[in-house]
Amino acid sequence: MVRAPCCILLLMNQSFIASTPDQVFAYRLLALRAALKLEILGMRLSRGEKASKMIRHLMSTRTRNLKDLLAEYESFLRSNGFLQA
Repeated sequence: MVRAPCCILLLMNQSFIASTPDQVFAYRLLALRAALKLEILGMRLSRGEKASKMIRHLMSTRTRNLKDLLAEYESFLRSNGFLQA
């Protein structure tokens, strides 16, 4: 029996299982949002590619200011139903 890969997350002391590809993708988008917030504060989430670069590529935007990029990205997430208004 083969099990589908899943990701278990703990959010506010509640468990959440992202078991479908759509849920994993939604989590990735929200993780990019958190990484961008860290970049605004001057920190990096990983040693790899910057979150701002990945977001610019994802949205096909050329916004260079990180705070403006965050506002644009959050608007993008709300319009696609990944973030509540």
